[in-house]
Amino acid sequence: MTSDLTTRSLDALNAYGQTQKSMQSATDGQGTGSTGGADIVSGFTSALDNALHGAIQTGKTAETQTAAGLSGQGNMSDIATSVEEAKLTLQTVTTVRDRMVQAYQDVMKMSI
Repeated sequence: MTSDLTTRSLDALNAYGQTQKSMQSATDGQGTGSTGGADIVSGFTSALDNALHGAIQTGKTAETQTAAGLSGQGNMSDIATSVEEAKLTLQTVTTVRDRMVQAYQDVMKMSI
């Protein structure tokens, strides 16, 4: 369980680092021009896309482990770990979604 949390922390750290690199390269090479903003958006989009694909893969792994356990072939420790990881991933995705919706609503409330 500790190694899974460590792996998840490293994945989050890597995603943050990749986003920072793409943002920095966009501002270093492009200044504040229109293409720099596009690079930042594409960097954020790819980071979000990678995170969502990771979340989907985590869910699929949990499903596979659970199916193996139901057929009597799985290790209970592995099953419990993968199900808990899928639960944490779902909670994280839900929190990010809620915050993005709230940010969108806040932007829509702003007066021009």
